[in-house]
Amino acid sequence: MALNNDAFRDTVITGQEAQVVLMTLQPGEEIGAEVHGDHDQILILVEGNGQAVLSGNAREVGTNDLVFVHAGTEHNFINTGSKALKLYTVYAPPEHPAGTHHDDKAEADAYEEEH
Repeated sequence: MALNNDAFRDTVITGQEAQVVLMTLQPGEEIGAEVHGDHDQILILVEGNGQAVLSGNAREVGTNDLVFVHAGTEHNFINTGSKALKLYTVYAPPEHPAGTHHDDKAEADAYEEEH
């Protein structure tokens, strides 16, 4: 499913306690530093290479890597590769409204500014 996703963010499943979101970062693109105060987040990379930055500590990540981000941890993910970085992420509890879809980062940023 994540391999076929080209959107920056596509919320595909939202339950009462967790949510699955597909993401694609283009080369050089990043999620942007953020903190989820009351959400744990698990990211599973399915294609590409990048850098995970948690609490200011960076490490290289790639296909089949899993990163757990504890609630309250500042984090960012950056595509440092030459092709799209595709991943899925699980939020617990849900982070985005059910059905949230952003074709690109600019659309996602505009949405965040409005809400």
